[in-house]
Amino acid sequence: MFKTYRAWNDKVRKLLIVLVVLGLVASVPLVLERENTETSANNVEFVFDYRDLLDIADMQSNPLGFVDEHLEKMKTAGILSMSVYEGTLQEMKQQRRLEVFSSREAMSLTQQLLPPGENNTYVLFSNQDAQNTLQPIIEKGFADFGVATKPWTFKDRKGLIIEMASDDALMRPMDPDPMTMKMLKDKGFHIVVRMSNKRPFEPKQMNKLIASFKEYGVTRIIPDSDAVPGFTDKPNDLLDMASILRDHNIGLAGIEMLKAPQKGFNKLASKIEYDVVRLHSFTEKDTEKFMEPVDREEIHQRVLDAADRFVLAVKDRNIRMVFLNAKISKSLDKKKVDHPLDSLYEAINGEGGAIPRIEKAGFKDAPAVAFTVDHGSFITTWQKVAPYFLLLGGVALIALTLSYFVPSLTLLMFVIGLLGAGGLRILSESLYSQGFALGVSICAATLSVILAIRTVNNGGAKWARGNRVLFTTWMLVRTSLISLIGAFYLIALLNQVKYFLVLEQFRGVSMLHLVPIALAGIYVLLFNEKMTSAQRMQRIREILKSKISVLAIVLVGIALAAVYYYLSRTGNAGTTSSLERTFRAFLENTLGVRPRTKEFLIAHPLFILGGYLALKYKHAIYLLAVGVVGQLSIIDTFAHLHTPLEISGIRIVYGLMFGFLIGLVLIVVWEIALRSWRKWGAPLLEK
Repeated sequence: MFKTYRAWNDKVRKLLIVLVVLGLVASVPLVLERENTETSANNVEFVFDYRDLLDIADMQSNPLGFVDEHLEKMKTAGILSMSVYEGTLQEMKQQRRLEVFSSREAMSLTQQLLPPGENNTYVLFSNQDAQNTLQPIIEKGFADFGVATKPWTFKDRKGLIIEMASDDALMRPMDPDPMTMKMLKDKGFHIVVRMSNKRPFEPKQMNKLIASFKEYGVTRIIPDSDAVPGFTDKPNDLLDMASILRDHNIGLAGIEMLKAPQKGFNKLASKIEYDVVRLHSFTEKDTEKFMEPVDREEIHQRVLDAADRFVLAVKDRNIRMVFLNAKISKSLDKKKVDHPLDSLYEAINGEGGAIPRIEKAGFKDAPAVAFTVDHGSFITTWQKVAPYFLLLGGVALIALTLSYFVPSLTLLMFVIGLLGAGGLRILSESLYSQGFALGVSICAATLSVILAIRTVNNGGAKWARGNRVLFTTWMLVRTSLISLIGAFYLIALLNQVKYFLVLEQFRGVSMLHLVPIALAGIYVLLFNEKMTSAQRMQRIREILKSKISVLAIVLVGIALAAVYYYLSRTGNAGTTSSLERTFRAFLENTLGVRPRTKEFLIAHPLFILGGYLALKYKHAIYLLAVGVVGQLSIIDTFAHLHTPLEISGIRIVYGLMFGFLIGLVLIVVWEIALRSWRKWGAPLLEK
């Protein structure tokens, strides 16, 4: 039986290669489908927070005139949408639709004593229209919280008494102000509604409210708290909310980079068939930079930085809604109350502004629409077949990689891998997709470098032995193409709209950045040379028993610091220095798409130099192994599933091109240094 196993084990590698290729072919239609999905929605919507405009206007001498003036300026700048929140007494007061008084203020106003201990809220409407429109909304809104209201009149002006302290009453949410929504619609703005789950949920009332939004052209809601509307302790409430949104063709906007996901958002999004757009928020704190006491040149640079930020969000992260905030500032340096609106308009549509640049890139300044996932008959059929080819090919790729460490177990690993992956797919589709994609990605990057090392050990390609530059160029291209196999598998396995809407994220980025480096290092140290298992154990013992010098400790400390810095820059939450951000902005503005620094400045150049030297110098193989960083980075670029495939592809090509050129520079520097040493350095030592 053992002989039979060995016979099959010796032959299985060719079968594994065939399966990997079949899986790659199976992934191509799915990759093309994702490309079609990403290009199906090119509208980009700039939305301004109308409540912020009211806050700024409230500090002006003519608040309503200020609002009208800047609404026109916003339209001119290309801000065509306004966000309207759930109504509050505070906002209605800022709109001059009513006045609000505490019990003490009402007593001073009326010159009448009130019952001892009373602490109610008194409301007076500014005119009959305001009363007719807002009184039913206020009465219902407070009734939802179990708060009683009753009529009140002062000098022929109608009002209400709300049995709640004024500080609390001013903040309680109710239905959005229809007078505001009508005014904004009449001025030509598209309206986006922000809604929380802070009010009692009642399906019939919610259906009536959402239906009323359609009269004002509302097509999208932005959840405005830590949970979506309908998220309660009753599971059916969220399903009812989804049904209401579907019935009225109203979608959601998902805010990127929140500290914690909004509760219920993913479930609600799935129930409305992912009618969701990604939203980038330019916060009040961001606009404070426009009002700091710096010179005009610095302010202009900050405006350009904001424009760059908007363009990158749209191009690189599939953002289709940019939400703009603003904040009033009492500037002691300028001796006045200041606001950032003019600088914001410049960032949007001034010289170097965001809108002209995104329009040049093929986008349109218009209300955002969700991506269209149109499978078509072929893709629908293919999606039922492709997973099996991907399963076989992915397991084959993993087994093929591990076979270079334990060749005698290749067949066994393939069989165990099939059983394990198949079982995981049955237990959890999400865990299977992410875990399997991670395993294939790690192994593709590792395998590509292992094959490069083995090619060098075999003396290189015969046709390229006479030209080391040609050889190392071919090696970089071949190695990168093998890594791209992992990228294709990853895209196909995670080809679901929830991933590039970042409703679900690809986990294990840190492992993708570390494990291939570790595997490549282990291969170079223990498997690069032909050794028996006993000889490998002996080498491990020798390494463990090696004397440790102070220099070695210092070098290990430097290496650990480098690893820490390397990991701190990975993933969406990675950190970068201000100098690096400036360099990135320069590359982005110059090239349109920024190549990844660790690829074109470090990994690819060292791979080129290592390949050039490895045919002559044995230890140069370590430089070649460092190239695994560039290969895993290629795959990781496509693991940013919210980034369009076209952008990722251009980024990879730029990285290879510039990395190759810098690698050639390193080769030239090496040759100059080597020849200089032979001419001047070596003779001096001989003396």
